Amino acid sequence: MAPAAAPLLARLAVAVAVLALAVAASAAKCRHTNLTAGFSADLTMLQHQLRGTVRLDPSGACALQLTRFDLLAASPSARFWAADGASLDDLAAGRPFSPLPLNSTFRNATLSLPFSAPLPPLLALFDPDASSDLGHVFLPASNSFNSTTNSTALAFPAPTMFDNCLQLTDAYRLRWTLNATANEVEIGLEAAVGSEYYMAFGWADPKANSPAMVRSDVVVAGFTEEGMPFAEDYYISDYSECSMGKDDSPVSGVCPDSAYDGSGNNDSRLVYGHRRDGVSFVRYQRKLDSEDAKYDVAVGAAEEMAVVWAIGKLRPPDTLRPHYLPQNHGGPRDGTFGLMRVNLSEAVDSCLGPLDADNKQDQDRIIADGKTPLVVISAPALRYPNPPNPDKVIYINKKEAPLLKVERGVPVHFSVQAGHDVALYITSDPIGGNATLRNKTEVIYAGGPGSHGVPATPMDLVWLPDRNTPDLVYYQSLYEAKMGWKVQVVDGGLSDMYNSSVLLDDQQVTLFWTLSADSISIAARGEKKSGYLAVGFGSGMVNTYAYVGWVGNDGVGRVKTYWIDGKSATAIHETPENLTYVRCKSEDGIITFEFTRPLKPLCTGRVECKNIIDPTTPLKVVWAMGASWSGDDLTDSNMHSVTSSRPIRVLLLRGSAEAEQDLRPVLAVHGFMMFVAWGILLPGGILSARYLKSLKGDGWYQIHVYLQYSGIAIMFLGVLFAAAELRGFYVSSVHVKFGVAALLLAGFQPLNAYFRPKRPANGEVPPRNRVLWEYLHVITGRSAIIVGVVALFTGMKHLGHRYDSENAEGLTWALMLWVLSVIVVALSLEYKEVKRRSSDRSIKGHWVLGNTEEDDTVDLLHPDSSARSSESRPSGVMEVQLEPLTR
Repeated sequence: MAPAAAPLLARLAVAVAVLALAVAASAAKCRHTNLTAGFSADLTMLQHQLRGTVRLDPSGACALQLTRFDLLAASPSARFWAADGASLDDLAAGRPFSPLPLNSTFRNATLSLPFSAPLPPLLALFDPDASSDLGHVFLPASNSFNSTTNSTALAFPAPTMFDNCLQLTDAYRLRWTLNATANEVEIGLEAAVGSEYYMAFGWADPKANSPAMVRSDVVVAGFTEEGMPFAEDYYISDYSECSMGKDDSPVSGVCPDSAYDGSGNNDSRLVYGHRRDGVSFVRYQRKLDSEDAKYDVAVGAAEEMAVVWAIGKLRPPDTLRPHYLPQNHGGPRDGTFGLMRVNLSEAVDSCLGPLDADNKQDQDRIIADGKTPLVVISAPALRYPNPPNPDKVIYINKKEAPLLKVERGVPVHFSVQAGHDVALYITSDPIGGNATLRNKTEVIYAGGPGSHGVPATPMDLVWLPDRNTPDLVYYQSLYEAKMGWKVQVVDGGLSDMYNSSVLLDDQQVTLFWTLSADSISIAARGEKKSGYLAVGFGSGMVNTYAYVGWVGNDGVGRVKTYWIDGKSATAIHETPENLTYVRCKSEDGIITFEFTRPLKPLCTGRVECKNIIDPTTPLKVVWAMGASWSGDDLTDSNMHSVTSSRPIRVLLLRGSAEAEQDLRPVLAVHGFMMFVAWGILLPGGILSARYLKSLKGDGWYQIHVYLQYSGIAIMFLGVLFAAAELRGFYVSSVHVKFGVAALLLAGFQPLNAYFRPKRPANGEVPPRNRVLWEYLHVITGRSAIIVGVVALFTGMKHLGHRYDSENAEGLTWALMLWVLSVIVVALSLEYKEVKRRSSDRSIKGHWVLGNTEEDDTVDLLHPDSSARSSESRPSGVMEVQLEPLTR
């Protein structure tokens, strides 16, 4: 019996043990939740590089276990927080979940968070003083999950969480999760670099004798200028930046797969990307073995393979290159680039703690000055820096919730156009929305209920920070919380150093200047991150005197001058202008440069000698920004990535600016009116007085008067039309000087005619004043015609110089032909007149102003002539008395 009973007793003992374990587990299970040990959910990162996975404590205690927990130190008021949802109202109505402070940095920590009540729908890391959500995780409601299947339904990974992490450098990490059964791998690239940097990772050519960058299959990831993430498949065919196959040459360098002969494809798929706390993070997916055998490397899931990586500055698209292209990474190996071997199937976790960037400020920055208003509007929130936030937030100068930098003692002008439901105010409260409604106190420095407006009727708000203004305040809306952001208040700056300033086109560059007797001091500041900033004096980038400021790899700021006469790198010619007090610096990627130069260069014979600044004449200014600049050999890689869309006319004396307008229609009307006056009417009036006196009656005189007065009237109308449209009258150019001279001469003629001395009676010798008047009238009239015609030609030249008009040269030739035609007609008429006079043998003498058949215009310039005509009669009957020429 014993042998038979042994197996039975063993089975009974096992059953009892299982039953005991079940009872023990049931007794240990937390009664405040139905979650099981199989539940896990990842924290969603919003700020402070938060990462971690939430699970129920495996011991069955009423506690949440937080593993792989990373967090940059938050404020002393930040806590684990229980709330019903992720909205601002839900979080504000929540309560602390754990007293554990979060004002220290956590590195791959494991925490236990006990609870004694049903779990909330949302567990957040929340700062109630700033209403700031650092991140959160949604938890299933206790009464809605009754099985293991349901309780694990929310076990999903956050896009920032991976199975593996490899530290490439102190500032660059590689994360990945392998899914071999699906023939794919998800990769995360993470680097504490600026938004203008790229991150690259890929596989080297497995057929190469030794790992190398050339023939590598890499993905380049980064962020566009609009802040959108991207990840694109690249193939490295040469150690150079991508040439894109210009001038029939093949594509070479670090180029997108799609750029090579049309057969390459982008086999990487962007999954997620963000910029947080000065750290770039991009997650993408790629096939282990894609169909692109020419440009992609087949990756073995369990095979150790050579990989390459790099970080460097990114070149934005331009007219020659439609892609975001990586520049040369430079730097030492294992610093900005590297090669190593990686097996995707091996577990790796060498990343300890969150990346901590030196510069955590990712928001756009605007530096206010006392001259230019800041345009305030409201628009949908895209990348608000302090979640949670409302759907609409405040934009200043087209930038979403920028960091506003102001200077004490310098007035800040706001043009509030955000709508009547957004009342702007400057407050000490970081949340805004009227702190008194939250039983909080605040100090209001400017604005209030009346500070609202729309684009049609904006409200002008002026705020003057003073010595009592704190270093940090906030611009917010009085009616809704968390629409604005921070205002940094500092002492002094460019606005204090220069007398005038204006925003250039597109509000991306601010120009400062101070005029002195013979020089001008200029400063230019970009309002966005770039590798260099260029400001040019001209109507466009071609035929422009340019000033370029940049900071070299050695950290030294430089400013150089150039003459640009084309659109290629070879058309940029360095000029040795006499610049003094030169400075250039870069703060967070924002370039600012300063210099002083003479108004009139002290040189002759060189192209830069023509770069004269006349304070009385509007200065046309353009700008450009790019990724990099070189003080030596320039190439197409130095092309700008963004530029002004049109020139701005800077009025140096007034301290203001206006957009350059296309005034060709205005100048065309002005030119046509002047052509009618000086090319037709006024010359016609002179020719009528010269050659129509043979007509009976005073018809010639009427024609002469009507043509002259009509020409003068049209001339004055043309001047007034141009002056009104050009908003001023400046005697600066050669054309204007000749025009003013012709205007004065022509205007003198009617006055001259009004004071005309009385004509002598028939047979009388003309008095001396009559003779002088005749000389003056003739010389002034003919001088006016000559000067007026010269003004027409200089006007054509001015038109061509201002707009590079292709029609200006043709119009000039047409005008020359017209003038020659008029001269030919005048010579023909003169020949006929001389021939007619020579056939009249009853009259002798020299004719100056006309023949002797007119009334009141006898040959008075020759007193020896006694031939006179009687007065013209309205009836048309004329009596002529002939007398001997000598007495």
